[in-house]
Amino acid sequence: MRKRSWRGWRFPTMLLTAMGLSTVGDFVYLVAINLLVLEMTNSAAAVAGLWIAGPAAAIFTRFWAGSLIDRANKRRLMIWTDVIRGVLVAVIPFMPSVWGIYALLWLISMAKSFFSPASLTYITMLVPEEKRKRFNSFYSLASSGAFVVGPAIAGVLFLVGSIDMAIWVNAVTFGLSALILIWLPNVDEEKTAGLNPLSWKAIRGDFVVVMKFGRKQSLFLYVLLFNLIILISTFAMDAQEVVFARQEVGLREVNYSLLISITGIGAVLGAAAVASLSEKLSVKQLIGGGFGMVALGYLIYAFSHSFTMIAAGFILLGFFHASASTGYTTWYQHMVPISIMGRVTSLYGVAVSFFQILFVLGAGFAADLFSLRLTIIVLSFLCLFAVFGLIAMMVHPEQRKVFELEMKKAG
Repeated sequence: MRKRSWRGWRFPTMLLTAMGLSTVGDFVYLVAINLLVLEMTNSAAAVAGLWIAGPAAAIFTRFWAGSLIDRANKRRLMIWTDVIRGVLVAVIPFMPSVWGIYALLWLISMAKSFFSPASLTYITMLVPEEKRKRFNSFYSLASSGAFVVGPAIAGVLFLVGSIDMAIWVNAVTFGLSALILIWLPNVDEEKTAGLNPLSWKAIRGDFVVVMKFGRKQSLFLYVLLFNLIILISTFAMDAQEVVFARQEVGLREVNYSLLISITGIGAVLGAAAVASLSEKLSVKQLIGGGFGMVALGYLIYAFSHSFTMIAAGFILLGFFHASASTGYTTWYQHMVPISIMGRVTSLYGVAVSFFQILFVLGAGFAADLFSLRLTIIVLSFLCLFAVFGLIAMMVHPEQRKVFELEMKKAG
């Protein structure tokens, strides 16, 4: 019986490996490039600019990326974006100025803006619906592991080599990911023939298609809205995390490093728990319980005055993040037709990136005008209210039927 339950997992496992390598590469690169820019400029503002460049590039790209993704072969697009990211990352150490690094980061972020929606669509096409919840739980485990392993690998490489070595190893991980993807099947070889060739007129038409889909699925849009609020409020809190922990809670640098390690371990354990229990938990339980406990974790974090209290909040939100992510992704894959998934995901990504920038800047301004703790408390309650709204949509009579149908197929 157990053998039969794992039958047909060869290609999904290969895909998990490829995406895991890309994710580890993202974290190694994130640590290395921050340290490189700090070493070159000794400027906190220059480092902060790295947090803005990525979302800004995503806004510029995702308006039209979805139109290309839905017309392209998803596997080939993922391969080429991995190769492009690997080459661009490898060039970073040769840049003589921080502006050259910003330019490369912009291009790398553009490539990632193609990879993420394309990979979501490819997963939906490659992995049968009854296996998606388990696949998503394993991907959450891989992502959480990358959160811990990536910076650890970067740290080891800094010790035995240099920042440049870490960046080049990072480039190799993207190459390995592309190599594995080459061996995966072309599941959408002939599925884009009905779409018009890519042009500005076609992009405008694609926007209309997505808007029509949204109008027909009003409850789906409400769920997206509440998820957007959760994402941007938590992102804004994360951006102020170092300052809050050091200035408001009074943590020393060593305690803050320990806090991040504890959070990473909690995330891995939570993802492992979801991976082992995914077949027994419903999508409703994963989403409601996951987001609810994440919001509670941020609320504890906002009111923390000691290492013990802030650690409790971080462990809670880290542990249950995988649950929320697995449930939401599985539900999203069920709700959005594959034929327009690239466009829907990309346009939603534009909104996410825009409001991420707006909220990060707004939180920084509010912290200076009022206080950082008050700003974090307001954001944590905003996240909590959005979770309540999300749960209300889930128990809505019409939406409940959608979730029940999904569970019959994927549960």
